[in-house]
Amino acid sequence: MSYPDWIVLVGTLAVIVLYGVYKSRTTRNLDGYFLSNREMPWYIVLFSIMGTQASAITFLSAPGQAYTDGMRFVQYYFGLPLAMVVLCITFVPIFHNFKLYTAYQFLEKRFDAKTRTFTSFLFLLQRGLSTGISIYAPAIILSSLLGWNIYWTNIFMGGLLIIYTVTGGARSVAYTQQLQIVIIFSSMFIAGWLVVKYLPEGVGLYDALKIGGVMGKTNVITTGFEGGKGFDWNDKYNLWSGIIGGFFLALSYFGTDHSQVGRYLTAKSIKESRMGLLMNGLVKVPMQFLILMLGVLIFAFYQFHDAPLFFNQTQVEKVSQSKYAADLAELEDSYRVVDLQKKNLIQSIAKNGTANITDSDRKELAGINAQRDSLRSAFKGLVVKPEVGGDSNDANYVFLRFVLDYLPKGLVGLLIAVIFIASWGSIAAALNSLASSTIVDIHKKYINKNLDEAGDYRVSRWYTLVWGVFCIIVAQFASNLGNSLIEAVNILGSLFYGVILGVFLIAFYMRRVGGHAVFWGAVIGELFVIALFILNEHNIISLSFLWLNAIGALLVMLIGWILQLLAFKRVVPN
Repeated sequence: MSYPDWIVLVGTLAVIVLYGVYKSRTTRNLDGYFLSNREMPWYIVLFSIMGTQASAITFLSAPGQAYTDGMRFVQYYFGLPLAMVVLCITFVPIFHNFKLYTAYQFLEKRFDAKTRTFTSFLFLLQRGLSTGISIYAPAIILSSLLGWNIYWTNIFMGGLLIIYTVTGGARSVAYTQQLQIVIIFSSMFIAGWLVVKYLPEGVGLYDALKIGGVMGKTNVITTGFEGGKGFDWNDKYNLWSGIIGGFFLALSYFGTDHSQVGRYLTAKSIKESRMGLLMNGLVKVPMQFLILMLGVLIFAFYQFHDAPLFFNQTQVEKVSQSKYAADLAELEDSYRVVDLQKKNLIQSIAKNGTANITDSDRKELAGINAQRDSLRSAFKGLVVKPEVGGDSNDANYVFLRFVLDYLPKGLVGLLIAVIFIASWGSIAAALNSLASSTIVDIHKKYINKNLDEAGDYRVSRWYTLVWGVFCIIVAQFASNLGNSLIEAVNILGSLFYGVILGVFLIAFYMRRVGGHAVFWGAVIGELFVIALFILNEHNIISLSFLWLNAIGALLVMLIGWILQLLAFKRVVPN
């Protein structure tokens, strides 16, 4: 990066940190450190909810997801607005009326201590692992910019985030997320505008989207029946998995994951919490649509410009320094030839007008891109050779490579700052929630029940530090996940969210099911979900990860009800 980029990057981050420190003045107890004294207005709650969702993974990985797989990932969010309505009707009033610090306290009131502890443990495990992946995302950027080893970069980034979170608490997180969202949206809009601006003369937004559509990248709605062999249960993103699986996932994420529950527990009233959640339901799908559309525009951009054989330049350098250097050179030569054919064809299509694309043009363009994909696959085969030991997934680097190669000085620094800002907001909220659940659900329950306010505050900060270190350790293994980061996080969440949600649904809607039944229902349900995932990974069954959310929730409810009926005494509702 140039000096102006570094000035913009450091200056933007400094403003965010100083603003957060200024706003972090709060009561030094659990209410102040974790819940901002429960006095936040709805719009701060909204920004905090959105900022917690919109990590660096969203802005780094989602455009690459669209570049490689099209826009069908947006269907993943189709169940979210309905989930917000259910949350506002049932979850929010109960959580507020009980004056909870964590959602899992309610489970002890409704069931027993072991159900609360088990559910809290599932949350801590899932959120700790996911946060480690989120730390890895901005570390990718710093590693690419400075040429640092990714493992040391994870430690550096994680250390900054620990300091940021330990210092500020929930108030700092909430107020800085308000400023972060404004900067993020403005910067992403500028990036999209520049992609279109850099297209050849006479080629505009409509033409770029038309080209993306011809290549199957604007596949916003898919039904899962496209193969002609019935419904494909292994299709990751389609209308039905998005509405049904996405509904259960969103209901669990926003209703039982304390990284989100903690955001709207900071609201001054039930009404303010509801407003924040409902507005999030209205904004999230269009926001994700636009971010994915940016990936389609970048795809169209690279139809007119030289596209790299592999977007992660670090992996290319690894292969070039191995015994496969000659194979790499041959692949790059072949790729340049095919890429030139692609550019000539796409320029001819643009000259004749994208509205006049013929079937012959479509077939020829598809054939050329198939050749490019084949060469890219051949390179991926080289990068995973034991002698190289590289990462074959470059979806996380598509947007970053475009930013570094094509954006003007100053704006590169701003876009990089945006990705850092997004990561700081979401990771800080996650670390805050991990510490909150640990001290409230574990420490004050089993280790020291008699902490005073000063002790609560002191131990909370120590737990924030401990979880930060744990997440850094997880980040060291994130490069081996084999998925785009945004997909990896959602797969991980789907292993636990359904079961956690099932416990809460029994608590709210099945009043005659007691603690013993729901506890064993959750244990059996979690083992079953993990078994399904393993079977799918080994191609023994065919099932998309989104369905695990619905299966987990329904399994816990069914098993809990059966166990209560057959093995345990009837429960009299409270």
